Parts: sequence; structure tokens; C-alpha cells
Amino acid sequence: MRPSAVRLVLLVLPSVISIAALSATGAVALALQERTIREATGERVLEVASSLADLPEVRETVGSATGLGSPAALADADDLAEATAVLQPIADLVGEAAGVYYVVITDDEGVRITHPLVAERGVQVETANASVLAGETFMGTEVGASGPSLRAKVPVRDAAGQPVGMVAVGVLESEIASELDAAVRALLPWAVGALLVATLAASVLTAVVERRFRRLDVIAAEHAQMRRTTVALREQSHEFSTRLHVIHGLVSRGDAAAALGYIEDAVPVRHETGQSDVPGGGPLAAATVQAVQAELGELGARVEFDLDLDGDLDDGLVSVVTNLCRNAAEAGARSVACSLRSAGERVLGCVDDDGPGIDPRVAGRIFTPGFTSKPDASGHGRGLGLDVVRRAVTARGGSVEVGASALGGARFAFEMDRSR
Repeated sequence: MRPSAVRLVLLVLPSVISIAALSATGAVALALQERTIREATGERVLEVASSLADLPEVRETVGSATGLGSPAALADADDLAEATAVLQPIADLVGEAAGVYYVVITDDEGVRITHPLVAERGVQVETANASVLAGETFMGTEVGASGPSLRAKVPVRDAAGQPVGMVAVGVLESEIASELDAAVRALLPWAVGALLVATLAASVLTAVVERRFRRLDVIAAEHAQMRRTTVALREQSHEFSTRLHVIHGLVSRGDAAAALGYIEDAVPVRHETGQSDVPGGGPLAAATVQAVQAELGELGARVEFDLDLDGDLDDGLVSVVTNLCRNAAEAGARSVACSLRSAGERVLGCVDDDGPGIDPRVAGRIFTPGFTSKPDASGHGRGLGLDVVRRAVTARGGSVEVGASALGGARFAFEMDRSR
């Protein structure tokens, strides 16, 4: 799998897991709620039917109706009118008190003695009842005259214990569905709240993962830049070493003119007519001033030096001064001022320019290897100067700070030990 696909999966995964977990929880809760309602309803209708079948009035009245009809000639409503007059009020009262849809009492052929609908009294029940009339209890869902219902059927027994009829108590499936809908509506606010919390948590987790990815992207980019910089430095080091060997050979042969010509061919130098003798500095300082003025002149900038040193420049100071001045000109400065002062065993210096200055948002990263705010089409070779300055200064127990210059641009101030 590609890294981009893995990243997408990791970003989407928290939300998917949250929604899936919430959906699964809701489905399980709904199933448990339905089973609880159905079991409670079943226990209720069975208890009502059993209690009613055990009432002495029911047993005596149903027993007295035995023999009013036969399988070949069923009793009708008129035949059962006396029993209905006794049992219907009881059935209505029990049904209303228990909250069931119907209470039906039948004779030994399954003919209804009681029913909520008058038209159904004296009519044989449609569902199979042979097992109940034989003495067994039934519990389940059947489709009757009122539609599908969860019902319990209990045999009515006479004094001898023989089945003489049955009591059927039922609750419509539509009523059970209504109870379930009410339960779902009661759970809905909690489900919505859980969804909001889960979404918020997933969003926070996604944001954390995204920030981590962005940080990894930055680190990867920095590593890639460092690799390119390392390659560029190796190439430059090899080329510089080769040129030094050539120059050494020319000088060792006493061919100074050829050596100077080779240097100027390798690194074109603009000869300035300005400062050549620098007060407060030695030969290396004078050469450095001339070289920096020439290089910055090629970049369209002018540099002024103010040196007050006890001795000449050394290689570390040359590196710091040239890189800071070059950095100012490459950043767009047109006027650069460099000053160096001896202070006991320390050297204090600063480079001011009139360029665009340093953005405070990146001030903490400008000394990072490879960092640059200047365009670099090659992808390497820039972002090295300030890192060189930092390393040269810290190697000599010093520090470098950046701030705003009186010239309007940036000011780099540093101090470091003198070379020993």
C-alpha cells in the first residue's frame, strides 16, 4: 500500500471506528430492548391467563358450559349467553387492569364464551387449540381475528383436573412495536449525544494524527535537504581540494602569475579601487576586505568595514565575516556595514544591512542546516552560510544573535574567543 493510502486510512480510521462502534452498540441495544419488551409481555399474558384460568368462577362457569355443544354441533352465542353474562365482565376487568388487548374464554370445543367484540362470541377460534384443550399450555405469536398477536393459552380444568375449556390472553404485535418505538425515541437523545462525543473524539484524534504527519513531512523534507546539502558539500570539497593542489603546484614552481590567473579563472574577482589598506588589521584582513568588496559588488551591494583588532584576522573570523556579508547581499541588501573589535581575549563583531530583515516567524530556524528564505532552483547549495557562522562561533566559545539593524534590515552580532 502506498504511503499516501496508508495516511488516508489512518486519518479516516478513527471516524470509521467510532461510527461502526456506535452503530453496533445501537443495534445491540435495540435488539436487547426488543427482547426485553417481548419477554416481559409474554410473562404478563401468561400470568394473566394462568391466574384467570384458576379462578373458581371461571372454572365453575366453563365447566357448566360443557355439553352445550359437540364437535358436530358447536354451541352458539345463545347457548353460551348465560356463561358469557358471568364471564365477560370478569374478562373485561382483568383485560383492562392487565393492559392486554383481549381476554378470551372458550368451552371444550374452542367456542368463544368471551371476546372484546360481540360478533366473535359464540364463534370457534381460528387457530389450532387441540394441544391446549388436551391440557398443555401454549405461548407464541399467532394470527387471529384481530391480527398477529403474542398470546398465551392456558387450559381451564374442572374439579377433577380435566380440561373443560381454555383462557387465551393476547397483546397485538403492533402494540409491542409501538412500545419498541417509544423505547427507541427515549434512547435517541443518548445515541445522538454519543454520536457527537464520538465525532468530537474522532476529530481530535484525526487532528493529532494530521499534525504528527505534518511534523513527519517537515522532518522528511529537512532530511532530504540535508542529504542534498551533504552531496553538494562533498562535491565542492572535492573540487576545492583539486584546485588547491593545482595552485600549490603553480606556487611551488614559482609561477605566481599563472597561479593568480588560474584563481581568477576559477573564481572571477572584481578588482575594487576602494579600501585596500584597512586600519586595525593585517594582510589577511586587507585581503578579506578586498575579496568581500569584490564579491558583494558582483551582487550589486556595497560594504564598509570598521576594524579595531589587536592582530590580523584568522581563518574562523574570515569565515564568519564573509558568510554574514554574503548572506546580507544575497538577501537583497544594497548597503552592508561590518565592524570588528578586540576585547581582551574576545572578538566582538556585527554585520548590519539595509535589506528586508528577518521574519520573526523564522528567526529561530535561520541557523538550521539547509534553511534558506532565498530561492534555490538547484535544490542544494543554499542555506549553508549561517550554519557555518553558527558552528564557527560556537566552536570558539561564542554566540551569535540576530535582530533589527539601524540601517533598516537585519543585524547579526557575535562574539568569540581569539584564535590561539
